[in-house]
Amino acid sequence: MAVDLSITHLILEASLVVQLVMLILLLGSISSWAIIIRKYRHLKQAEAGVEAFEDSFWSGGNLNEIYSRSEQPDLESGGMERIFRAGFREFNRMRQQRAQPDATMESAQRSMRVALNREMDQLEQYVPYLATVGSTSPYIGLFGTVWGIMNSFLALGAMQQATLATVAPGIAEALIATALGLFAAIPAVIGYNRFSHHAERITNRYEMFMEEFTSILQRHLQGRGLSTSGPIEQ
Repeated sequence: MAVDLSITHLILEASLVVQLVMLILLLGSISSWAIIIRKYRHLKQAEAGVEAFEDSFWSGGNLNEIYSRSEQPDLESGGMERIFRAGFREFNRMRQQRAQPDATMESAQRSMRVALNREMDQLEQYVPYLATVGSTSPYIGLFGTVWGIMNSFLALGAMQQATLATVAPGIAEALIATALGLFAAIPAVIGYNRFSHHAERITNRYEMFMEEFTSILQRHLQGRGLSTSGPIEQ
């Protein structure tokens, strides 16, 4: 008698435990792909925001004008722009209070650091989940495989006359769990490595901008003019 070894039949005829394993792996794979697509778009937008703001900022001009443009509600701001606004807003507030230069710079740097940490959280959001899926899916699939093969051999022991056809379906359904584990893990690991590197690269650009912007503010406190290129007054 022919044995139906189609994937759909094997999944439907699998034991409850193996079916639960397959369901967990399928949900992990779907959620991973959703995060991969979302993070790809998010990091692309973040990088485009960095490029756009750096072009605007380093083209020269008065910082007050740049700050005013960045606060326009019809413009979508990027992470670097939000860091700039946080630091410049606090810098102006401390100047109006006639605080000491060291206190002014420390307060502005602290505001930028808080904004940077907030942007880093956004860049790294959901990325650890990809690492979790990538590291656990093979083991979950292996558990389903071991469980399926164990049931096959238990059923084999209860038979008086065993053939390959009697154990093939159980072994095949068990191996499907392993395949699903790898199918869920491989894209998640690739996505985690890629997005971690991408987020780190963007974060480094944020930190470099903070250092350069801090130098500009320090020069202003020394009376060299509040501009990004040349002594352009407020």
